[in-house]
Amino acid sequence: MMALILHKRTHIAKDSVREKPHECQDCEKCFPQKTDLEKHQTRHNGEKPFQSEECGKVFTRNPNVLKHQTVHTREKPCKSNECGKCFSQNSQLVRHERVHTGEYPYKYQECKKSFPQKTDLVKHQNQNTGEKPYKCQECKRCFSQNSHLLRHKRVHIGEKTCKCQECGKCFSQSSNLLMHQRVHTGEKPYKCKDCGNCFSQISQLVRHERVHTGEKVYKCKECEKAFAQNSHLMNHYNVHTGGHVNKCPECGK
Repeated sequence: MMALILHKRTHIAKDSVREKPHECQDCEKCFPQKTDLEKHQTRHNGEKPFQSEECGKVFTRNPNVLKHQTVHTREKPCKSNECGKCFSQNSQLVRHERVHTGEYPYKYQECKKSFPQKTDLVKHQNQNTGEKPYKCQECKRCFSQNSHLLRHKRVHIGEKTCKCQECGKCFSQSSNLLMHQRVHTGEKPYKCKDCGNCFSQISQLVRHERVHTGEKVYKCKECEKAFAQNSHLMNHYNVHTGGHVNKCPECGK
């Protein structure tokens, strides 16, 4: 009977706090079951009870360990029917398929621009709002995305667990390894919908698309002039600094 009661709560409207009696004391978010609350609380207390037997890396949830294990087993059961490329996780395959379909399901309501991945949407939102909600507890530096914070933390611990089988170079993240491997394979999976030009990294595609959209996201704080690329903004700063981009705020040197 108790199991049925717990199950019924999953069908109650999300805004019904009465049917989500387990409240997080840190952020006041409510959950229908105590186990859901306990899993959520690991985000606040930093607890990581699940460990990879291969490398000792720890995680907040067991499903994350299972996903991580594919780095060691190199198992890639999810195959693209379009190009035959294989992935270790179905979510990676779903994101990859958008390269072929041109699907951009994540839309920013302020400017109506769409993105193939949710992380791209969040990145774009934070560029517009300037919000940096993720803080490093070691040096107090803040980041606009949690993935950037996780990548930054490896600066403090020096961890590089992802090794290229072709040249032996090591990386702190599997995503960096994947991008590096395209140097060997020549793969360019990101295609511009407007002109068909292909790129090895999605960041390169995003920068290229600004040629077509005219979007200028990098704004000068001195004169409000805007640029499509950060390198153009840095070159522009020479106008204000007299050729010295890195200027001391104390003495002006």
